[in-house]
Amino acid sequence: MTRVLLVGLRPEAVDFSDPALPPGMNAEKIRAGIALTLAQMADRGWHAESCLVEPDATAAHTLERQLGTASYDCVVVGAGVRLPPKSLLLFESIINAVHRGAPNASIAFNTRPEDSADAAARRLSSLASAR
Repeated sequence: MTRVLLVGLRPEAVDFSDPALPPGMNAEKIRAGIALTLAQMADRGWHAESCLVEPDATAAHTLERQLGTASYDCVVVGAGVRLPPKSLLLFESIINAVHRGAPNASIAFNTRPEDSADAAARRLSSLASAR
């Protein structure tokens, strides 16, 4: 079974005043988007999980611990981790944690929580095509 991990910030930890984030985004919308994405992934027959991290030095360790629990085919990194310029160091630590903890997994990026399943599908289908 295809396993996908969605990595994002804990919704309460997001700085919604950051202009790099989509207008009108809030914790409730993020939670709803995660729930929708996990359901969409399940509908595709995938086993999907989320790993919500804090925007601090604990993020990479939290992610590495999660990656150690299973072998993932794809890791989707959320826009809240990669879009705000002030999150560059966090983004780097997340990518490096994926590289260390899941070296065979493809990495995908979403634009909002709701399109995470499509992001994973892009990477998983390109992997299937390459085989």
